[in-house]
Amino acid sequence: MATFADDALVNDQLRDYWGKAAIRRWAERDLIGEELTIAVTKVLKHHDNFVVTANVDGNFDMRGLPDPLILAFYFTIDRDLIAQLIILRNRQDI
Repeated sequence: MATFADDALVNDQLRDYWGKAAIRRWAERDLIGEELTIAVTKVLKHHDNFVVTANVDGNFDMRGLPDPLILAFYFTIDRDLIAQLIILRNRQDI
């Protein structure tokens, strides 16, 4: 939690979590509670932003999801802290 700004925003599965208290509850439930594993495959820096692509697995219902599940984590950094984190499952071009 030390890496997040006090007023940080996390958006995961189209839901907003504002501030450290809400982010902590989200992490405890959706990351730790689901025993998420995140294997980073790519990191891209763009200005003060980072895009981290990773294979994600865990103890959650995978029905309807691709295998492997690849998510993109869009980090916005402000004064060396995470000000915003948006997590998306990007579609692959066919």
